[in-house]
Amino acid sequence: MGANDLNMNSDPARPRPPARRWSPFNSIKFFVFCHSFLQLAQLLVSGYMKSSISTIERRYGLSSQKSGLLASFNEVGNTVLIVFVSFLGSRVHRPQFIAGGALLACFASLLIAMPHFLGGPYDYTDRIRSSRGNSSGLCQSESPLSTLPSNQSCSQQDSVTQQGMYPLLLLGQLLLGIGAVPIQPFGISYIDDYASKKNSPLYLGILLAVTTIGPAFGFISGSLMLRIYVDFDKLSKEQMELGHSDPRWVGAWWLGFLLAAVLLFLAAVPYLFFPRNMPKEDGAEDVECRPDSKQQQTSPLPDSSLLHFLKSFPRIALRTLRSPVFLLVVLAQVNLAALLAGLATFMAKFIERQFSQTVSFSTMMIGGVCIPLAVLGTVLGGVLMRRLNISVSGASKLCTGAILLCLFSSTPLLFMGCSTQKVVFPPSGGVLSCSAACRCPQEAFNPVCGSDGVEFTSPCHAGCIAMERDTNNKTKSYTGCACVSGQGSASPGTCGSGCSHLLVPFVSLLGVTSFIASFSQTPSYIMILRTVSAEDKSLAVGVQYMLFRVLAFMPGPVLYGSIIDTTCILWGMKCGKQTSCQYYNLDHFRQRFLGLQVVFVCGGLLCFLLTVVVLRRRAGRQEPAPLPPVGSKGSYELVDASSEEKELHAIKS
Repeated sequence: MGANDLNMNSDPARPRPPARRWSPFNSIKFFVFCHSFLQLAQLLVSGYMKSSISTIERRYGLSSQKSGLLASFNEVGNTVLIVFVSFLGSRVHRPQFIAGGALLACFASLLIAMPHFLGGPYDYTDRIRSSRGNSSGLCQSESPLSTLPSNQSCSQQDSVTQQGMYPLLLLGQLLLGIGAVPIQPFGISYIDDYASKKNSPLYLGILLAVTTIGPAFGFISGSLMLRIYVDFDKLSKEQMELGHSDPRWVGAWWLGFLLAAVLLFLAAVPYLFFPRNMPKEDGAEDVECRPDSKQQQTSPLPDSSLLHFLKSFPRIALRTLRSPVFLLVVLAQVNLAALLAGLATFMAKFIERQFSQTVSFSTMMIGGVCIPLAVLGTVLGGVLMRRLNISVSGASKLCTGAILLCLFSSTPLLFMGCSTQKVVFPPSGGVLSCSAACRCPQEAFNPVCGSDGVEFTSPCHAGCIAMERDTNNKTKSYTGCACVSGQGSASPGTCGSGCSHLLVPFVSLLGVTSFIASFSQTPSYIMILRTVSAEDKSLAVGVQYMLFRVLAFMPGPVLYGSIIDTTCILWGMKCGKQTSCQYYNLDHFRQRFLGLQVVFVCGGLLCFLLTVVVLRRRAGRQEPAPLPPVGSKGSYELVDASSEEKELHAIKS
């Protein structure tokens, strides 16, 4: 029967089956294009959240610790499910799983923007309501005032809707992390299966470039959106009284999430039409690139295999962590990842406060300067590894040198700043003697800068009794201020820290530090791949990224936020409840925020130094083999694997 079939197939007279109709969904190039667009949209959301975190903090009265928890909460769902993704591999319809993850991320983006539509307009806390409806914020000594925390004005703030905003944001971040789980792993494995050997590195390089560019686009788009007033859809232009430089300004943080949701939806649709198995790009090895078929033959019992995988994963992970080089390099990367997570979340806020800049400008500095330089450093680090064919020992020395230079470049940042401007706060539970007759509410926050250079929390606390307006009906100045010496006038807005002249040197040095630190990313990653056995390589990378999330990306922003909260010298109050911080001790803010950065850099440097020592001792006992080039398939098998674990690896692959 088999011979007859062969004869029939070789008969030239027998009509051949019709050629497969061309479709873009059978092209791996089109898949790479779609996946690049999807990853750009997905990472844009991540970068946009970090760029908007201080604005969300101000809008909903969050502490920096709470906003740090919000920024890192997407890692919770991602960490829990990433182990299952490493097992599923090609067992499932990967394009459809990617589409499901993208649609879930789309829904999560809409959910994050929802508090803007469920809540009322942004009500900043300088408005003083009297029986005659006065809301000017001036000193009104001739009539007793009823201040803001009344039952009438605070009923909205105590509503169930307002109280549920923060949990709603956390839920959106959680779903966003879950939706991102299948996108990158399944996309990379799908491309690697069906792309030609010649083009596969090019396609993966394109995805890596998009991965690094995505957050930069998020910060840049955040800078643009935060220039628009948060309630532009609810108020008329005449009702928008705040300017960009006003410390109470809140930009349209929600607008970027709506845009990201649209992009994610558009990016998800094509994946519904990609096949489970795609023809090999060159037309060759078409049978070999069908992992799903192989999986069905070699693994008829996926449920028992999953149970076996879950039981064996902790043992293999612990065995991998017992490798001293792997453990030290991962700990070094964890230190640098925690540094990155904290700085990406709060550096824009630091620039805003320390150098008296707007939120949008501070965000642009991160997305337009620091992130591109970090991307350039990562690429050049990989080029250097490939050109010089550096060994594992040489890679450890390269990482050590880069982090040592990073320490030297980051330390001067601690001294580039100014102290907090002179601010007169009303005593706790009391009033200023010069404005005692004004009956100013403790919650009022509308900073004014006196002509004598002293700042007050509101024109009422400065004792101002009149205001002047410009041609656009905007407040130009306050006059008759009893607490201001000299001319007795004040201008709206903060006096500033007086450090704007240090902004350019600070951002330049910060960009250089980002460039130098990122130089170690590719060499350290190659060290991990070259110092574990071939059987454990995939799981080693999974353990590495899991430790990143558990030890760096999740606690990093919360730790930085907690440190920032300890530097607050005046907390805002609204309806008797504490809100976000209004004034920081800028010296403590700079020293503790950037000091923690130096601590993480020193931790990474120590781990890389110990790696150099371990490799040198190993080289003394055994002559090391040369490191294969980055693109080659050579690997070191330093750890022997049991037959059971090899079988597990085969099942997982």
